[in-house]
Amino acid sequence: MPKTNRPYVLLLMVIAALIAGYALYRNILQDPEAAGFLSHKTNPLKQVDLPVWLSVMRVHLGFACLAMLAGAVNFSPWVLRHFRRFHKRNGYAYLISVLAVSLTSGYMAPYATGGKAVSIPFNMLNILWPAFTVLAIISIRKRRILQHRQWMVRSYAFCFTNMAVHLLAYVFREWADLSYEAAYTAAVYGAIVLLQLLAELFIRLFMNRTTAGFELS
Repeated sequence: MPKTNRPYVLLLMVIAALIAGYALYRNILQDPEAAGFLSHKTNPLKQVDLPVWLSVMRVHLGFACLAMLAGAVNFSPWVLRHFRRFHKRNGYAYLISVLAVSLTSGYMAPYATGGKAVSIPFNMLNILWPAFTVLAIISIRKRRILQHRQWMVRSYAFCFTNMAVHLLAYVFREWADLSYEAAYTAAVYGAIVLLQLLAELFIRLFMNRTTAGFELS
């Protein structure tokens, strides 16, 4: 692994581990019934079947954390060079995790805070995220290494959707004085767009048009 890349990859792994750890603590230990989140539900036409919703949410959370960790590990050139078989299997674990997150999100989307206005972008995300991941796998199977890396950056950016939504919702509530529902709705749209803009910026800044560029995977 080039020395210039090592700190960034290690930092990504640490950030991924911290976010995943906090998410598990927050949703499994601190608030296992999701009372804080469910208290903001405002659509009476979509009553939540709590036991089922909680079970789906926990599966969703578990695979989301796995996707974040697996993706971070596979960005390491050292892992690719020394553990190529693990890199490949871990990549498929990432794909399975993305598919599981998208399927469970499809169940939860109709119950989303903000109703249909929020369900639409979440369902769009449930299509785009697996699609980007599959395109990454197709690219590497065709030995298009640069395209594989670019699609993986776009795919992995969606791992931070939940974090970005809550950060933007907080900003919209505190700085724009929006209601929780309005802030959450705006944050969902904003997070999807922002994450992909950041992914494209990263690709343009750090990934050359040759495979000798920024070594990601």
